[in-house]
Amino acid sequence: MSELHIIDHPLITHKLTIMRNKKTGSKDFRELLNEISMLMGYELTRDLPLKDVVIETPLTKMTAKIVSGKKLAIVPILRAGLGMVEGLQSLVPVAKVGHIGLYRDPETHKPVEYYCKLPLDIEERIVILVDPMLATGGSASDALTMLKERGCKHIRFMCLVSSPEGVKKVQEDHPDVDIYTAALDECLNEHAYIVPGLGDAGDRIFGTL
Repeated sequence: MSELHIIDHPLITHKLTIMRNKKTGSKDFRELLNEISMLMGYELTRDLPLKDVVIETPLTKMTAKIVSGKKLAIVPILRAGLGMVEGLQSLVPVAKVGHIGLYRDPETHKPVEYYCKLPLDIEERIVILVDPMLATGGSASDALTMLKERGCKHIRFMCLVSSPEGVKKVQEDHPDVDIYTAALDECLNEHAYIVPGLGDAGDRIFGTL
């Protein structure tokens, strides 16, 4: 079974509280999402393998360590996932970025695919799939399936706020994919929104309320 990692560092919790506040405008919301994504990225990449290299400091030669192994790819689920890319890229500037387009049908609440563009060597990379909200889990599960159909074997899912229902679905559908979240909220309401949540992340990021 995949592991659920709740990254509740005090700075992340503090920034998330400000994001939840309905009085927080789009500019501050975007900046906070960027900051939280970067902070979460530290934990998500904690186990990246290192290798020894010989370098020369201003004083002497030494053996030091650098990141080795597979390269990274960041794949946001459009459109809200775009708000998490910059924070992760600030940590790993060489990571390639793909895009998956899914929207939630307002009647069925199920995801509908409309776009997928990934790096050509995506199957060789550690993929970080990002979306601020893990609500029903439908979009995340479908996006993970799309990645696997394209050869991805090492995938991690990162979100800001999750629901028990969404976590359950992703873990059942993709037991090999770990979930990283800043908060596990109470439940979904009748409209499949996370409660207490923070509203529609995409609308709050792009000011389309």
